[in-house]
Amino acid sequence: MRRRTGLAAAGIAALVWGEWLNRRWSRALVGNSEGESEAVVVLGYRNPQTTANVINRWRVRAGVRSLTRDGARKARLIFSGGAVGSDAAEARLMADYATSVLGFDGTVLIEDRSRTTWENITNVIPMVEDVDRIKIVSQPAHALKARAYLRRQRPDLAARLVRGEDHRPGEWMLVKPLLALYGLRTLRGLTADERKVSRAPRRGP
Repeated sequence: MRRRTGLAAAGIAALVWGEWLNRRWSRALVGNSEGESEAVVVLGYRNPQTTANVINRWRVRAGVRSLTRDGARKARLIFSGGAVGSDAAEARLMADYATSVLGFDGTVLIEDRSRTTWENITNVIPMVEDVDRIKIVSQPAHALKARAYLRRQRPDLAARLVRGEDHRPGEWMLVKPLLALYGLRTLRGLTADERKVSRAPRRGP
């Protein structure tokens, strides 16, 4: 009985830890930039099949829901990812899913040459230089890594980063501990300052 109770407690603790850490990553290196235009950059995942896989489909949905509703007319959805797992570029598979399955009819841009996260950021910079707000969408640890890379490459553009909707409480709950473990490994190259959770500015006197 004690063993079962201990295992249950450990399982709950792991779920809470995974939720907390993913939430924390989703709020790091973002600010409160304002303006009328925005770009949502969706990063691709290795895709060996001819249609978007489950991870890329989720990332597309997270990207679409990250668009600010009242600014949709001045927003662009950017898919970034080259042909890594197959002959088809991740970006094109995601764009096809967004338009043909989700029915997204807004502005879509495709960056289909990148093979690494660093290249994702390098290659989308020309597509986001003229917008007021930039959102990068992926699993929270991966998105944070990309934001850190933007900060290294273009600090001026990193000042326009705002949070996307790639973390929601309870979503992917059972696998969040695994995502957290993988994320810790992914983020080993980031500095403590790059992992720091951004704080919203105080309002009022």
